[in-house]
Amino acid sequence: MSDLSQKIAALSPEKLKLLAQRLSKKQGDIVSQTQIKCQSRQTNSFPLSFAQQRLWFLDQLQPGHSAYNIFQSMRLTGWLNVTALELSFNEVIRRHEILRTTFTTVDGQAIQVIAPSLSFRLPVIDLQKLPKDKREAEVLRLAHEEAQQSFDLANGSLLRVTLLRQTETEHALLLTMHHIISDGWSIGVLIREIAALYKAFSLGKPSLLPELSIQYADFAVWQRQWLQGEQLETQLAYWKQQLGGKLPVLELPTDRPRPTIQTFSGARESLALPKTLSEKLKALNQRQGITLFMVLLAAFGTLLSWYRGQEDIVVGTDIANRNQAETKGLIGFFANQLVLRTDLSGNPTFLKLLERVREITLEAYAHQDLPFDKLVDALNPKRELNRSPLFQVKLVLENTQTPSLKLPDLTISPLKVENKTVQFDLLLELNETEQGLFGIWEYNTDLFDTVSIVQMSRNFEALLGRIATHPEAKLSELKTILSEADKQQNLAQEQTYESTIQKKLMNVKRRANSRL
Repeated sequence: MSDLSQKIAALSPEKLKLLAQRLSKKQGDIVSQTQIKCQSRQTNSFPLSFAQQRLWFLDQLQPGHSAYNIFQSMRLTGWLNVTALELSFNEVIRRHEILRTTFTTVDGQAIQVIAPSLSFRLPVIDLQKLPKDKREAEVLRLAHEEAQQSFDLANGSLLRVTLLRQTETEHALLLTMHHIISDGWSIGVLIREIAALYKAFSLGKPSLLPELSIQYADFAVWQRQWLQGEQLETQLAYWKQQLGGKLPVLELPTDRPRPTIQTFSGARESLALPKTLSEKLKALNQRQGITLFMVLLAAFGTLLSWYRGQEDIVVGTDIANRNQAETKGLIGFFANQLVLRTDLSGNPTFLKLLERVREITLEAYAHQDLPFDKLVDALNPKRELNRSPLFQVKLVLENTQTPSLKLPDLTISPLKVENKTVQFDLLLELNETEQGLFGIWEYNTDLFDTVSIVQMSRNFEALLGRIATHPEAKLSELKTILSEADKQQNLAQEQTYESTIQKKLMNVKRRANSRL
């Protein structure tokens, strides 16, 4: 690989965006030269950001739905200083106005209202009186109940924290925020600040965290002032060219007919790619001077094309959208959704498909500032109550790991709670770990059975395995690999089913013989 290719492969999404702008001879920088200014707090009422506006509108359609809850839970083992933990959350709430924000309407216009202060009390539920063998079940029940509990955007805090005490040295911490005030990046900010504050307050020391230069409301005002006129038209022109006309709908084969109204009932299935395969995929993206996400997107598009039999594939993805340095330390909803449309026509080799994917991905990064709701408004697709607009399937690669919470005298471990809500037909979220690529399939259970998702996951792994060793293969060859892998799985399932039936018959015969 050339030195230039190595440099391209190592670029961050933001730098890739700048590269795309230069290659396409577009003007402008990644980061706007317009500085975000701190606004007057005389009224404490501010407009919503575009991302917030979309979630507020969805909440008006289906008030109090838990599909947009962000839930985190963990076990705390050791000596916990509850007072220091409560003080830490109070300080984070003081620092970040968005955690004191609610939403209302004035003259038909949605606004965010910031409370000048908010006194946080950490609820502690004592489970020590329960029999030891029942405490764990109660922890899981309460955690699931908390994850599903809705928020009222107009009243009360949009952050909830509950501490479950199992013994003096065993606790579970449940944390829930509404997506309208947070995103995945924000969880990392929250964890880092809680860890730093808890360490200081446990020792009786003051906070050493620097004050924030701006708040989320300042960003919302700046965004609405900046994204208009020429800036807005430049963004819109690209997306209209890319997605205009009749956008293809990805109708994956489902186990049940699609309901007339979109549901959010869901489940999750894990995907763990061996480290050797993950390393081969990373080597491929480095050789080609692209990112790992581009390799995965091309492979995912191939998989979906094989399932559906279409060559024009549209999927969604997320981008952090924190292009200004002062936004990186804020809690708030900055993340934006990008719509990626891949052309798989002409039976190209996978390497040729990668070139197409690189181009559309770089261009999308270069035009990431257009909020998703404005894109939907501009394209004005036919609204259907039983599916999300523009795309129904999503692929996300998390390249910013959420830091683990480390507190003095405590061991922190995850508390696994099943989340039964989803936002799309299908979402594959992948993470790079030391053990290899790890992923979670989120799927709508009103459409898919678990066995179908497991089979899709194995098909995807088989496809990636072939791509890693034979990237020069044509898509027709890769789809043959998929057909063979799918056939083998079907045979294995049939054999398993027949074996199960035979065992049941044998058991029936044994019971019948024992009665004679």
